[in-house]
Amino acid sequence: MGHRLSRIVTRTGDDGTTGLTDGSRLRKDAPLIEAMGEVDELNSAIGFAESQQSDAEICKVLIDIQHDLFDLGGALSMPGHAVLTDDHIERLEKVVSNWNANLPPLKEFILPGGSAAVASLHMARTVCRRAERRLLSLDDERTAPGRIYLNRLSDLLFIAARVASGGSERYWRPRREYS
Repeated sequence: MGHRLSRIVTRTGDDGTTGLTDGSRLRKDAPLIEAMGEVDELNSAIGFAESQQSDAEICKVLIDIQHDLFDLGGALSMPGHAVLTDDHIERLEKVVSNWNANLPPLKEFILPGGSAAVASLHMARTVCRRAERRLLSLDDERTAPGRIYLNRLSDLLFIAARVASGGSERYWRPRREYS
């Protein structure tokens, strides 16, 4: 592969538009560009979450997911091109199933936080949900694999936060008394 980004400052976006890979240009606030931005933000949130982890398996899974999200962003930039497949979704489901098998059943909702590792995964989960909603708002059948992937990914990030907590989760206490 040659030098893909040899020139970063191009000034082509100064008019408020950005280019897709097919050469077409859209306003930077167009729904498709917003969706691409949400996926990019999610990728950054996952990168930050990965940097906070001490569990090597969680780190590996998060890095693999970052590659998938880069593919998803690229597919959104190429009208009519899909990248994520059922295999990607099944891979996430397998990780969720494996990690969840070792966790105690939930009896209450979990409060996000407790440590930087756990909180960063919950932040990535909420960014993931927003990206999923943005893809849904496109109402475009070609985004369906990405929406399904992001739905599974938010489940994975929730379970990863539970694993990263090491059993030190903070549970929501309804109607608690203040001291």
